[in-house]
Amino acid sequence: MNISIVGTGYVGLVTGACFSEMGNHVVCVDVNEEKINKLNEGIIPIYEPGLERLVNENRDAERLVFTTYIKEALDQTNICFIAVGTPMGEDGSADLQYVLAVASEIGKYITKHTYIINKSTVPVGTADKVREAVTEALLKRGSDITFDVISNPEFLKEGAAVSDFMKPDRVVVGADNEQAFGVMRELYAPFTVNRERFITMDVKSSEMTKYAANSMLATKISFMNEIANICEKVGADVNKVRIGIGSDSRIGYSFIYPGCGYGGSCFPKDVQALVRTAKMNGYDPKLLQSVEDVNFEQKKSISRKVIKRFGEDLSGKAFAIWGLSFKPETDDMRDAASITIIKDLVARGAKVKAYDPKAFHEAQTCYLKDVENIEYVESKYSALTGSDAMILVTEWKEFRSPDFDEIIKRLANPVIFDGRNQYNSKRLKEMGFEYYQIGVVE
Repeated sequence: MNISIVGTGYVGLVTGACFSEMGNHVVCVDVNEEKINKLNEGIIPIYEPGLERLVNENRDAERLVFTTYIKEALDQTNICFIAVGTPMGEDGSADLQYVLAVASEIGKYITKHTYIINKSTVPVGTADKVREAVTEALLKRGSDITFDVISNPEFLKEGAAVSDFMKPDRVVVGADNEQAFGVMRELYAPFTVNRERFITMDVKSSEMTKYAANSMLATKISFMNEIANICEKVGADVNKVRIGIGSDSRIGYSFIYPGCGYGGSCFPKDVQALVRTAKMNGYDPKLLQSVEDVNFEQKKSISRKVIKRFGEDLSGKAFAIWGLSFKPETDDMRDAASITIIKDLVARGAKVKAYDPKAFHEAQTCYLKDVENIEYVESKYSALTGSDAMILVTEWKEFRSPDFDEIIKRLANPVIFDGRNQYNSKRLKEMGFEYYQIGVVE
């Protein structure tokens, strides 16, 4: 099949690479000429396991093409995915300007019946706006070319996106006719061959499904962090509580690990967008608002513990930060807890020595570029030398079983603040560490 994908960010690039891997001809479009040039040179703009090989092999096989010209892409294809960003506006709503701009461009250039598939995460009702934008552009041309607008939300986990696309839990498709469903079934057939994962519904329900899924997962995280905070107050151990409730099959263990808050490109934006959508439609979503409020406060949990231990004035203190990305196996720092923690510490006079396997560039050029008193080091142990404490923020695999003898030798004080509850408290205390976790009495 011949497919065009507008937007070569996280979703668009993974989608294009995976469809081309199955033998489709895919043209990826982006207005960023520098990004397109780099992709054509084999330089991948994001870190995602397995993506670089997939992109370069399919580009070399000429199944995957990158261009800045949307007309060129639409001339070659009759299936067009919209996969551009929907950044959060100041009021918490999803900003649809890029989605609707692409829709207008599609209406301007299509020459045959086209299946327009919205892959971007968008509020309920966006398909209607896309349809209006395409229709308006066609009317200006005096054209009666037909088209379908289809909702096909993505459910990719950063750090496992290629695997998730290749072996999906489900493929959700919202459309209003059987011909559109048929095209989507054919497109996704290679990914759903082992069992039926193809779920059809109306367009608005499909749009809602994405927001509902992410909000449910975010709710589990904030709920567990709320329980962790209560555990600290009453003297319980949240690690034991987690095991106790997770053994209930109705609850399970997924997304009930306490920590210093969720981040990334999806949960914060999607929860707030759903809150905004509800309010715009006359409903006050108290639970969803609380999910976001709890998460906002949770990102300060580690810095509060540091301040309690070392005092409000952190002048002359240095802290080793292990992990900058919002989760392991990605360089994404959007809404990462590390940003809040580092800014809280530096604002009180502290120096930070930070290490992350992949997110250095993002930190230096974007998220922490204006923050002073940060030193970026090349290894996790280098960050420790002379530091007054170690702070674990992101649970990268290389942090799971570190050399604690090396840690205690390098630190000025044997103090660890664990924002992901990764280590054995009893062992560390026997070694002489002060060990602070989330949801455990200090």
